[in-house]
Amino acid sequence: MIDTEPNLQVALLQNTAQAGFSLTGPFTGPGGRAFSGELRARAANGQIFLLDGEGREMFCGRDIHLLPGRRNASFTVHDVVIGIAFHWQRTQEQSFRGSLKLSLAQADALHAINVVGLEEYLASVISSEMAAGAPLEFLKAQAVTARSWLWAMRERKKAPRAAQIRTDDEIAVWQDANDHEGFDVCADDHCQRYQGITRIISENVARAIDATRGIFLVHGSEICDARYYKCCGGRTDVFSTAWEDRSFPYLQSVADGKTPHPPVLSEAEAADWLAASPSAWCNTGDRELLARILPAFDQETPHFYRWQVSYAREELEDLLKRKSGFDFGELQHLTALERGPSGRIRRLKIVGSKKTLVVGRELEIRRWLSESHLYSSAFVVSAERDASGGVRRFTLQGGGWGHGVGLCQIGAAVMAAKGFRAEEILAHYFGGAKLRKLY
Repeated sequence: MIDTEPNLQVALLQNTAQAGFSLTGPFTGPGGRAFSGELRARAANGQIFLLDGEGREMFCGRDIHLLPGRRNASFTVHDVVIGIAFHWQRTQEQSFRGSLKLSLAQADALHAINVVGLEEYLASVISSEMAAGAPLEFLKAQAVTARSWLWAMRERKKAPRAAQIRTDDEIAVWQDANDHEGFDVCADDHCQRYQGITRIISENVARAIDATRGIFLVHGSEICDARYYKCCGGRTDVFSTAWEDRSFPYLQSVADGKTPHPPVLSEAEAADWLAASPSAWCNTGDRELLARILPAFDQETPHFYRWQVSYAREELEDLLKRKSGFDFGELQHLTALERGPSGRIRRLKIVGSKKTLVVGRELEIRRWLSESHLYSSAFVVSAERDASGGVRRFTLQGGGWGHGVGLCQIGAAVMAAKGFRAEEILAHYFGGAKLRKLY
């Protein structure tokens, strides 16, 4: 367990040859040297070279740590890519408090790391994952969830597990934070969105952090691996659909709302489920509410509860070849072999004239079947065929946004807007978990 607030090392940039920064307020570097203004870091020949705004070398070394000279000092990182490989990817300038650590990742690449206290980190996370103007009770639930996931992830890194299974006939790959070395957590969607004080941190965010400071979801003697995502699509899923074959009592599948929608157990049920738009907390068309709870770039995704993607056969063949590295030839079938209770596909069989292969887990399926990522792997496939039986077009009818395990952010925000307290929201999505203040 944990008894004091820790500092975190959060990677803002990873494995980059160079990076630009500007310091607002005094910072102290190696040997007590003062640094301010515009800086650029460049990695080459096993060293990090720190340059001033005129390009003059100021210092070099394998690790450079710049410490703020006062509490309100901050630094801005230029050209930060967010939403990496997802459909909302873009570049931002982002500002942060705490210290800036430049660490050599390899001979010609560096990490830019923010060393910051856990609670200040969380204030940015809950303002970056969702809008800072979201209801207070949702922000409290999000803070507890994010705090719990972070600590559970740190514990998981102490005993990393394999994150893929490969045979001649099947590939299963899942993404987690165990592969991060040299820092605790990254700043993008691979871990948790952390966009510093760039995001508007409202009074409600400060209240949510203060009210939940040091509070974690626990089950037995362990802090819960509390996952979350944007929209379940009507029912949440289980851990093994997206990651390894493990089951957690507090990550069971639940209907998202008052209507007891049963789990998806067959392909016929999946087709009926995804063709319908059943009531659920996350099934909302309230644009005013969504504008309050979603960051601006997430509002660019209006159809998240039910959605459709269609590809000409040749288009999908080319996409699969580029994303998977395999030439399937002429595509013939896409068949779900195994689904989770939300309808998300865990194992998908791809049949072509040159190759047949089964792919999983949830995120890898999404990656193969989109230029970025599909919103989720909860979809059914229909094929338009020509007179000879060959496929002309594949259409994916889907639902939900994200992996579907744990807290549904849009559902939880709607619950809060309807008057549910944070404790009730967390009990709904993490059944059997308890709240415990650890520091």
